[in-house]
Parts: sequence; structure tokens; C-alpha cells
Amino acid sequence: MNNKNEEFRNVSKPHALPIDAILADLRSDRDGLSSDAAARRLERLGPNRLPEPPKEGQLKRFFKHFHDTLIYILIAAGAVTAVLGHWVDTGVILGVVVINAIIGFIQEGKAEQALEGLRKMLSLQAHALRDGEWRETDAEQLVPGDIVRLRSGDRVPADLRLMEAINLRIEESALTGESMPTAKNTEAVRDDAGVGDRSCMAFSGTLVAAGRGTGVVVATGAQTELGKIDRMISEVQTLATPLTRQMDKFGRTLSIVIVGMAALMFLTGWVLHDFSLDELFIAAIGFAVAAIPEGLPAILTITLAIGVQRMARRKAITRKLNAVETLGSVTVICSDKTGTLTRNEMTVVHLVTGDGRYDAEGSGYAPRGGIHREGRQVTIADHEDLRRLVEIFAVCNDSAIVEDNGQWRVIGEPTEGALKTLAKKAGFSDKGYQRLAVIPFESENKFMATLTRSSGKGTRILMKGAPDRLLDRCARQAGKNGREEPLDRSFWEEQVDALGARGLRVLAAAIREVEEEKDELAMEDLDREMVFAGLVGIIDPPRPEAIAAIKTCRQAGIRVIMITGDHAGTAAAIGQDMGIGSGREAVTGDAIEAASDEELGRMAGESDIFARTSPGHKLRLVQALQARGEVVAMTGDGVNDAPALKQADVGIAMGIKGTEATKGAADIVLSDDNFATIERAVQEGRTIYDNLRKAVVFILPTNGAEGLVVLVAVVFGLELPLTPVQILWVNMVTAVTLALALAFEPSEPGLMSRPPRKTDAPILDALFLWRIAFVSTMIGLATIAVFIVQRRLGMDLPAARTLAVNTLVFGQLFYLFNSRFLHESSLGFSRLFANRVAWLMAGVLTMLQMVFVYAPFMHSWFGSASQSLRYWPVPLGIGLSVFLAVEAEKALLSRRT
Repeated sequence: MNNKNEEFRNVSKPHALPIDAILADLRSDRDGLSSDAAARRLERLGPNRLPEPPKEGQLKRFFKHFHDTLIYILIAAGAVTAVLGHWVDTGVILGVVVINAIIGFIQEGKAEQALEGLRKMLSLQAHALRDGEWRETDAEQLVPGDIVRLRSGDRVPADLRLMEAINLRIEESALTGESMPTAKNTEAVRDDAGVGDRSCMAFSGTLVAAGRGTGVVVATGAQTELGKIDRMISEVQTLATPLTRQMDKFGRTLSIVIVGMAALMFLTGWVLHDFSLDELFIAAIGFAVAAIPEGLPAILTITLAIGVQRMARRKAITRKLNAVETLGSVTVICSDKTGTLTRNEMTVVHLVTGDGRYDAEGSGYAPRGGIHREGRQVTIADHEDLRRLVEIFAVCNDSAIVEDNGQWRVIGEPTEGALKTLAKKAGFSDKGYQRLAVIPFESENKFMATLTRSSGKGTRILMKGAPDRLLDRCARQAGKNGREEPLDRSFWEEQVDALGARGLRVLAAAIREVEEEKDELAMEDLDREMVFAGLVGIIDPPRPEAIAAIKTCRQAGIRVIMITGDHAGTAAAIGQDMGIGSGREAVTGDAIEAASDEELGRMAGESDIFARTSPGHKLRLVQALQARGEVVAMTGDGVNDAPALKQADVGIAMGIKGTEATKGAADIVLSDDNFATIERAVQEGRTIYDNLRKAVVFILPTNGAEGLVVLVAVVFGLELPLTPVQILWVNMVTAVTLALALAFEPSEPGLMSRPPRKTDAPILDALFLWRIAFVSTMIGLATIAVFIVQRRLGMDLPAARTLAVNTLVFGQLFYLFNSRFLHESSLGFSRLFANRVAWLMAGVLTMLQMVFVYAPFMHSWFGSASQSLRYWPVPLGIGLSVFLAVEAEKALLSRRT
């Protein structure tokens, strides 16, 4: 036993080195380490676990919602009113700011859970050889040089270089994306082999599907392949969403305009009129408060939250609010293959015998569908060649399929499960078969054989496995009517190539009758005496609804790219079936590895299928697409997808078969693991963006009208028609009632026939800016006119201001129904009454205004006053006039365009 702990060194590329060289570098041997040596290494290297991620405190998460230019201006306005002693104004302004922060804090939800999900994948216990004895050891105590034993069902506790592999197959799909368990052996591979091709390695966090093995630990904790993914996730910088960038730019521009206009107004009042400093400060603050759409952040958040609920009903669960809107601007969807585009359920689709070809209906493990030949359904009773082929695959089999709550699943190997499903579809029963002996599948042999006895059929050897291995052991084949004839190897090789070219996994079957009393099975019993029975082609079938969804995405101008860890031929064939790749060959991970960033950008622009990819390759591809200006959605279910999901503009994880790490890194989780749900989520995202634009175009005229009222009053030396707190009241009640109704607007016709919107396009185009200016001027001038007229008629100041507030509110209420259709007319019974929420919110707003006008406590808080019923037709008539004027403007612009 070698215990020279201080002299061991890390092993680079252990998959390319022989075992003896690795043991020498690690100063270990086949008897493992001593407890003392392991303890010293553990002290030097630390425990075998992933590092804890830094966590953002609750206070930091709350206060970051104040980090907005417009919010800074409101806080400054609140400070000035406090200095001037206007405490009600200060309380209302700061109350609005805090409410906005609380809404954002609540809606943001939980912090990132990606790294926590990775840590859950690590094994808790391991069987290690210490002091010459096998012991169950805490997996965190493992160190490089430890010898570890693996058995079926174990989770691999660290990265191991295998020393022994007996029928060992490991489920690595979470790490590599490959749909089938990987057969393992002890032979070194080339040094540039990708993770999925390192057949002599067992990686931390993967699951032993079958067999047993022994390996030496070559990496622990952060140095494992799982640790490298962990590091990639932590290093990925989350990009700002298109809406975030647009709103930041809009907020900065608006802030500069507001501050400049307030300063200019202050100077104008100072130079032209004899306002006191107190009055000028209040007027400037009133203008700033009027011009700032402080309700906009809240209504954006609420609109997104409503969109989240609508998406959840469509099987897309959103973890981050801004991802909802970003979906609407997606230009590329990068999708994993297994489980997303396909069902992740192996299915036999084609059978070939010496007498003909057959097709199997259905998909997945549910035994529904029949077997057809030349378009007609057939039975095994009428076709001996078919019966024999099905019999071999069903009996020479260690798996089973069971029904669980209406869902069929496989117990054992997925491929063998597909063969059991085939047998049930054919009506074959394996009852009455007695297994006498077995040669299990091993990666060196690539076949399985059983010695089986059944009543009426005697004792026979049944064999299934790789076609080339079985052809080597057969001299004859089963021909028409089950008669034996000389083996036509070239024919079978052509059939294997044809099935393989379609992306199918091909298995062969063979049979031989032996003497009745035989009860043992050896390798020499399988040499050149077997009778070749035929082939089956197995596929992980595409989801039919995913094919339709991909077609819809293309119509919407969205490109779909497949990025998978599976083999290039399988990926290309599946892509062709689904309408991805236009029949081109897949680009492999080796080509990605060798490409420069510039070359990879060209590949990402030209190719739609990428195969045998590692986590680093997926991350680079997403970055290359983003560098080309694309807005990228990335889907996945394995840990290998997590870094790319976090890098993407929208990360989409599978909720059923996805790992916790993948769900934690994602923005959206699909509860049905279906690509078609992504297409529906994109449609919802586009609808939400439309509704957000409607909300902005609706809210801003309120601020424009209020700002115009204050500006005109100061420039012309008039009394202020509105106070700052009254302005805040109008802004908040219209935003949280009327603007909220727009969040419930349904999708507009032809939504998924539009191209994705450009990410650099302004949220407000020329038409919308004109609409905002037009409506702001109408409502603002009407408000000023009402105030001036009533003051000249002798109405006291609080009552005149109350009437001015009502004019503003009801002008905005009628304008809501214009905003439901930005380009088309809102006239017509069906359109006016299509959104019940709009009428509900109109009723709520009316009641709030009644409280504002008639509640005594509102009089003291907001300076309002009770109003006689004879004054109510004034704001209602002005509101109706605004509605009709905007409809006339729509009609005029429609004719001109």
C-alpha cells in the first residue's frame, strides 16, 4: 500500500492514460490508501463537495429596487417637501416609492437555486478501499487515489478512472445529453475525446444503470466535471432583457427632460412672476411628480405577473418576471433533443426479416398500435419470421414495462423496454419460458444470450445485440416461412446501413436449437452455429406537437437550433424528421472545440444541428449567437445544459425530467417537458409586450396632461390647478385600476405571423409619441380651462382643484377604451364590451373618485372638497370628447396609411 501522500500530483487527462501510470502519479495502488494518507490529502484538498455560492441578503434584494433614475428623482422631491414642511406630500411621495419596491421584491421570488441543485446530485455515501478493507465512507471524505466500488443503482461519488468494468453501464444523460446509458470499459481513449466518449471514466453525479465496476478517484469537488459546470454557472453573467434595456434608456431620457423642464420652469417663474421660493419649489416638485410615471414600474410588474399566471395555465412556470416579456422578442430557440423534441422513450419502428419488412405503430412504452406490412396490419400467427424475431427480443430480455397511474414506464434498460412493448403490440406472451443460463451483455461483446427451455419448442439459445457481432457468429439465416438458408451478409449490412442512416439504433437477433438436456451456456456455444433471425430499428420518437410548433416558430421568424450530446447521425435524422437543419449534416463538438470565436459565429449562423456537444460547447454557441445580435432561448434538462441556460436571454428547463440544477438555472420551467409549450409561451410573451406598450401609451398622457397643467400655470403666473399630492393620487389610481385592465387583453390576430421585434427598437415609435402628445394636450388644456372658468365664476380653490382632478381622471377613463386597440377602431358593441375587466376597473375607479370627492379624511389629506352633482357632467362630457377625438384620429391616420 502506497502512502506517500506529499508526493502525489494531479492527473491531467486520466481518460487517455493507462491505469498503472495514473496510480503512480497519485501515489496509490490497487489496495487503495491508508486512513492516515487519506486524512492528510483531505486536509490539503478539502472535502469532496461543491463550494457554497455567495447568497444575496434580503435587505440588498429589497433596496436594489430603489436603483432607478426616476425613483431617485421622486426621493429627492420627497426630501425637498420635507425640508419645506409639507409632510403630507412627503409621506405620499415616499409611500409610492416604498410600495413600488415592495411589489418588485415580492414578485422577484426566490434567488437562484442552480448551484444548490448541483450539490444535491452528489452522492452521500461511497464504498472505498481503505487500509486494505472495503468500507462505507462518507462521500465528502473521498480524495484522489481512493479506490471506489460501483454497483447498479449507485450514484458515482467522484470522477473515477475505471480499473474494472463488468457489464457496467452508466446513465450520463444529465451530464452529456446522450439518451442511452453508456457502456463502460477500462481501455484508455484518445486525449481529445469529449466527455460523452470517455468510456473508461465514471463521472461524479451520474447513475449506475447496470453492472458493477471499480475505479480510482482522479478528481473531487470543484475539480470534477460536475464542479466545472458549477464554476461555469457561477461565472456566467446574466444579460439585461430587451425590455429592461428599453425601460432603462427611456427612464434616463425622461429623467433628463423632466429635471431640465423643472429647472426651466423654476427660472421662468422666478424671472417673470413674483412667486416666493416656497411656491416655486412646490411648483417644480409638482411638475416633476406630474411628469414622472411613478405608477409605470408597478403596472409593468403587475402586467408581467398576470402574464406569469396565464403562462402557468399553459404549462410554462416562470421563475423570473422579465423572462415573460423577453420570450416575445426571441429570435432563436436552441433546443436539446432528448425529452424536449423527442419523447425520451425508446420505440421500435421498423423490423426486417429474411421474408420482408414490417412497421410498428405507436410511440413510447404504451403497448398501443399494431404491426403492419405493406400497409396492412399483420399478426405473428400468420408470419413465422415475425413471430420468431419478436420471441427472441422478448425472451432474451431483463426488463419489463408496467402501467403506473395510466402511464407506462420501463423497469430496466430503455432499449429492452422498447422490445417488451413490441412484444405486447404483437400479442406475444413470454409465459412458459424457463431461463437455464445467461451470458449478460458486456461492452466488449455487445450482445446478450440466454439458454431457454419452453414447452413444445425444446431448448434453444436466444441472442440479441450489435448486428456486426451477431453476423460474425451466424452461418445461416431464417428465410421465408421460417426455412433456414445460407447467410446473405451483404444484404443484412445494407439493411443495417439503411436503418442507421435514418437515425435508428439497430439491434439484431439470432437463434439456435440445442440438445434438450443442455443446461449451461458458454461463449463457444455461440460460434458460427447461430441462425440470423432479423433486425429491429429503434428510435426515440419525435413529439408530433413539437414538429407543428417548430413550423409555427418558422412562420413567426424564429429559428430553431438543435444542440444535443447524442451522435451526429441520430441528431441529423431526428432534425430532418422535425424540419430542422434542411437535411444538412450535424456539426460535432470536435469542430466547435477547434473553431475560433469568429469561426464559431459563422457556424452558428449557418448550421442548425450540433451533436456530441459538451457543456462548454453549448455555452459558447449561445454566446456566439448573442454576439450576432440574436435573442436566444435555450432549453434543456441535464446538468450539462445549466451554464447555457443561465447565459441565454431566456433559459427554459424541463420540469418532469429536468435536474434541480437545470431548473435552478432556468428562467422558465415547462411542467409538461414539451417543445410545443415553448411556442405557446412565445405567443404569450408577444401578447404581454403588446399589452405593456398599450399600458405605456395609456399612462403617459396622464403625466403629460399633468405636466402641461403645472407648466402653463407657472409660465402664465396662475394658481396651481393641481397640488403634488393630488397629482400622485391621479397617477396611482389610474395606473393600478385602468392600466391594469390592459394586462388582460387577448392576443391580437396574426400575432405569430409577425417577425420578432428588433431589440434596439424604441418602446415608443413616432405614432405612439404623437398619440401621447395629442391626448396629453387635449386633457391638459381641458383641465386648465375647467379650473380657470370655475375660479372666475367664484368657486373656491379646493373645489376648483377637485373638479380639475375629476376632469383628468375621467378624460383618462374614456381614453382607456381607445388604448385597447392601438391602430384599429374601438367603436362597436363587441369591441367596447369584449374586456370585462376594463369595465370592472372603470367601476372601481369611479368609486375611488367618490371617496376622493366626498370622504372628509381625503379632504384633509389631499386638499379635495365635496362637489355638487351638477358639476359631474363636465368631466364626463370632456372624457367622451377625448374618446371620440382619438377615434377620429385613428380613422384619419388609417386612411392616410
